[in-house]
Order: sequence, then C-alpha cells, then structure tokens
Amino acid sequence: MAVRTIEVRERVMAKNDELAADVRGRLVASKVASFNLVSSPGSGKTRLLERTLAALGEELGIAVVTGDVQTQNDADRLAQHTDRLVQAVVTGGACHLDARQVQMALEAIDLGVTRLLFIENVGNLVCPAAWDLGETAKIAVLSVTEGEDKPLKYPRMFREARYAVLNKIDLLPYVPFDLDKAVAFARQVNPDLQFFFTSAHTGEGLESWFAFLREQVAAASAR
Repeated sequence: MAVRTIEVRERVMAKNDELAADVRGRLVASKVASFNLVSSPGSGKTRLLERTLAALGEELGIAVVTGDVQTQNDADRLAQHTDRLVQAVVTGGACHLDARQVQMALEAIDLGVTRLLFIENVGNLVCPAAWDLGETAKIAVLSVTEGEDKPLKYPRMFREARYAVLNKIDLLPYVPFDLDKAVAFARQVNPDLQFFFTSAHTGEGLESWFAFLREQVAAASAR
C-alpha cells in the first residue's frame, strides 16, 4: 500500500510566518521597535528586563509580553516595575511563543503610546530559534554561569540573533568562564553578532544597553 506523507510542520510554519508578517507590519506602521529575548532558563533575562523597565519604562514607552511554560511568575515580577499591562502567555508545555500569541497580545497593547516592545520568550535555545514573531530582531541572552560553548551547541539561535547580551559578568571572578572564548565561539557562528556585557544584578554595563535601546527607539520613530 502506498504511503502518503502530510507535511503538517511546513503548513504550520507557513501560517506562523504569515501572522508574523502581520505583526511586523503593525509594529512598523506604529513606529515601534521590538525585540524577542531568547535564552536558556536562568540567564537573567527577566532581571535584565526588570532593570530596563525601572530605568526606561516610561521614557521609552515599553510594553512587555512574557512567555512561560506553566506560570506567570515572570510577568508578575515585571509588573512591579511598570504601570502598563504586562501580558503573560502561559504556553501549557509548549517550548516557544508563536506569532499568533503575539498577535493576540497586541490587541491589549495601545501601540499609539508604545515605542518599544519586549517579547520575553520561553527559556529555551532550540525551539524559539525557528519561530518568527514579527520582531525587529532576536537578542540572545547568555550568562557566565553557562558554558562558553553554548553558541556552538545551539548555533541556529546565535545565527538568528542580531544581538547578544552576556549577563552576570559580576560573577566572572568566581566561575571558570572564559569571556573571550565565549565571544569567539559566538562570532564563529555569527560574525556580525553585536555584544553587550552586563550584570543585571549590580548594574554594570547597563548604560551601554540603555543607550542601544534609545538608539533603536529613535531609529524606529524616524522611519
């Protein structure tokens, strides 16, 4: 008997790309810069967002959509640093956000008073790499408590990312992490990757991060 293969994944991805194009169009039309933060669990991306909201939330009109597998804990943490609605997408086990979820989240966001959108993806360096959410760019967050070879182990994520944040640099004296090697491995995968070196705990390096966000918002507003 003949076998018929149904290419479900291709159809799902094609639909996602269609929805992502709609999200991107709406954000561009509203002059909103948008970043998809991706990382392993425990990299410190929620703490980085907390510091960013506290410092720039009102100045840059920041809105946030967070993704988590089972809880809204990250959204609850972030909501303490802004008067704006923080949207929690609980995926119920799915290892990434998709464009449909972001599209639905936009319905509750006033894009007229938003200049920067952060999408905090589920902690995972595999699944989110394949899914376009309509963002301006992906930002990979890596911490010094992880291995220097993460970019080699998860190359697609670092190829897809345009920027990378190497976080928890305050711990460098206490962990066996080679900063130069980590950057070299990442640039081996993606030579154009732009790095920020931060400690969301102590605040070290955050001024460069904040300056970058201001530049991105200004560029989006000027389009």
